[in-house]
Amino acid sequence: MSSNVRSRVPIRVLSLGLLLLLAGLAGASAVQAPAKTASPWAKPWPAEFDGCTSIMVGRLASTDGSVMTAHTCDGPYRQWVTIVPHAKYPAGAKTKIYSGLMHTETPVEMRNVKVTGEIPQAAETYAFMNTAYPCMNEAGLAIGETTIGGRRELYNPEGQLMIEEIERLILERCKTAREAIKLAGELIKTYGYGDFGECITIADAKEVWHLEIFGEGPLQKGGVWAAVRIPDDHVGISANIPRISEVDPKNPDRYMASENVFKLAEEMGWYDPAKGEPFKFWKAYSGMRPYSIRDFYVLSTLAPSLGLKMDLPELPFSVKSEKKLSVSDVLKYYRETYAGTEWDPTKNLMIPRRQMMGRPGGGPPPAAGAKPGNPPQGAPQTPAPAQAPEMVKSPLAQPFLSGDLIQLVNALKPGTIVNQRAIAISGCSYATVLQCRSNLPPAIGTVCWFAFDNPGLSPRIPIYAGVTTLPPSFAICGQWRYRMDSATWMFRRTNRLATIKWGATQKIMEDNLAAFEKKALLEMPVVEKTYLDMLASKTPEKLPFTPAEYLTQYCNDFAHAAMSKSIELGDQFMFLLRGGL
Repeated sequence: MSSNVRSRVPIRVLSLGLLLLLAGLAGASAVQAPAKTASPWAKPWPAEFDGCTSIMVGRLASTDGSVMTAHTCDGPYRQWVTIVPHAKYPAGAKTKIYSGLMHTETPVEMRNVKVTGEIPQAAETYAFMNTAYPCMNEAGLAIGETTIGGRRELYNPEGQLMIEEIERLILERCKTAREAIKLAGELIKTYGYGDFGECITIADAKEVWHLEIFGEGPLQKGGVWAAVRIPDDHVGISANIPRISEVDPKNPDRYMASENVFKLAEEMGWYDPAKGEPFKFWKAYSGMRPYSIRDFYVLSTLAPSLGLKMDLPELPFSVKSEKKLSVSDVLKYYRETYAGTEWDPTKNLMIPRRQMMGRPGGGPPPAAGAKPGNPPQGAPQTPAPAQAPEMVKSPLAQPFLSGDLIQLVNALKPGTIVNQRAIAISGCSYATVLQCRSNLPPAIGTVCWFAFDNPGLSPRIPIYAGVTTLPPSFAICGQWRYRMDSATWMFRRTNRLATIKWGATQKIMEDNLAAFEKKALLEMPVVEKTYLDMLASKTPEKLPFTPAEYLTQYCNDFAHAAMSKSIELGDQFMFLLRGGL
């Protein structure tokens, strides 16, 4: 290499190349002698990150002034859910930082969990809802999440902090989205980021922000990140692909970023200001097209007048919806399978309508007086042309088809099923839509619309930020084994049985979803008024419950009703299989 060429290659890139070369040589030598410790570079790097969907709604884009964020935890992640209580700590206390908490069966289990470090504990921490990716605290802060990958070169397994631990620390210590982003940045800079590229969508009762985080590479244990505020009258989405484009730290009301956001991209050769092109965060730190079918579907249906197309190099970061969204509208998006659209996976699964016994095919019934095999008297001797049978959707066609079934059908007739990644999938562990309202105290103003398993099939359970406990069955993950003491399986069993004979169960499932959503929307205003009346009571000692106990009892009763109904439907669907599949 000439000195002129060498001078243009950043030292960081040369060092990274040397590190990768050494890792490769170590891997080659491992063929002859097993390595004592696995290289950190051995962690599998998926070809495509395809796990979660987060929709964000600004306060002026919603029908009631709510700010919303959301999350589908798609993949085999832990499903146990608890409320971690408010706590106080003595001076000098520490909190441990963990890795491996995403795949435990119960809150007390620690198999495959390791401590990556410890940091100073806050003097006081907020109560929070402890999902796999912690999602809501008592102060009214809410978080959604999607894994976005990014460039492989940015990953540094020596960073102490995984994204779920950053979310936990945020919810323990912060009241607003801006506080949360600043704390995340400080933690990453001090302790290092050790996860894949991640997006967390952070909402309070005033605004919602979209934050994307990557490691800084194996030579530095920090990280690089940028955050963009969704305009108050806009809706945004993150669906496993980096989407942030422009970054302007001089406009702190709209943007925040790490100090190295431009410098690191220049050092790695991913951005050259001398070329005169604008800096784009997604282009520098991902290089992939910054949207998928899910981003496109949501943005294009919210703002059809924009004429968005799937062949565009880039979509708007967010759009002004042509109608304001209610929480029901957002919940509907999370049930989306593209039914009735060009992306409907069942559109070609058509069969002839089943005829009455003894009359196969699509022809009319025999004329009166006709004998089998002979035309009626006076009728033409030439047979009438057979009528084409009416084609209808197969009762076995359903939008949550497994990869094996898709492969089988397409082997029989190639191209029958063109599968597009929908928002609602059977591989979902749990889903949240988080609603933050400024006209109510955080304990009732912030609510998590929670569902176990497939959000297209499971009813939503409202869980207020002021709730102190959840049903015991919520504290048992369903990913390790089949167990009906886990709330997950109370829903999952029914959902899987429903898809076997979807033609017979679809309306039952849809009616059940609608009934529980309607129940919540009718009851919650009464619950909230009662809570406020209890807070205002001049004789609280005479009340049968404290306000927090009242909220907790309501949410637990709602959850038990949803679980009981799901078990009942599961039994009903099992009976449908009495004659076989």
